[in-house]
Amino acid sequence: MIKKPHENNTPGMICLHALLAAASLFVNGFGVYLTIQANIGASPWDVLNIGVSKTFGILYGNASVAVSVLILVIDILLKEPIGVAMLIDAVTVGKAVDFFNWLHPIPPCRSWHTGVPMMLAGLVVLAYTQFLYMYASLGCGPRDTLLVGLAKRLKKLPIGAVSIALLSAATLTGWLLGGPVGVGTLLSAFGTGPVMQLAFRTIRFDATKLEHQRIRDSALVFLRSVKKRRTANQ
Repeated sequence: MIKKPHENNTPGMICLHALLAAASLFVNGFGVYLTIQANIGASPWDVLNIGVSKTFGILYGNASVAVSVLILVIDILLKEPIGVAMLIDAVTVGKAVDFFNWLHPIPPCRSWHTGVPMMLAGLVVLAYTQFLYMYASLGCGPRDTLLVGLAKRLKKLPIGAVSIALLSAATLTGWLLGGPVGVGTLLSAFGTGPVMQLAFRTIRFDATKLEHQRIRDSALVFLRSVKKRRTANQ
């Protein structure tokens, strides 16, 4: 089984894990790019991002950052734990997609025969990069945090039902704004979980055993380090 990483108890470990999170989220952006290039309907959140991008005439990445920041604000209002990696997530993934759109290594698929495998390939990339991102133990993504926060407050509903409602709201809003909805949207909505579970199983990784560090606690680690250095120099 993949072992739990060393605790983020030094500035060096926090910086190392932050770099790990950033690198994995950049590659995660390539996975998102693949699901979009599949051209059979984007994932629910990407339907929203693309819809916002089309409506306001801005880059996909800027739309993604705007949506992520809005969700982050809601997470804070819900008093959910915020970690360093959550802030990295809010910016990196969307701008990584912009980079790959600019690089344009893969043209949009023109049929289901190529689109479905491309969508599945993107989901696999997302699953393994999600592992690295979570392994850093510096917080979950804004959307995952929102899901958990809503599930806590809607105790009568199972988290699966809350997830479906949240994804449905994102999809509907994005579709009304012009985002692409199709079979790929369904593949992503119902396939992401199983693909991620299978990926985690292949590397024997148990995400439930990780303890994510809040940004407040990360800041305290740096402050203690500074105090120790000042004391040592006196």
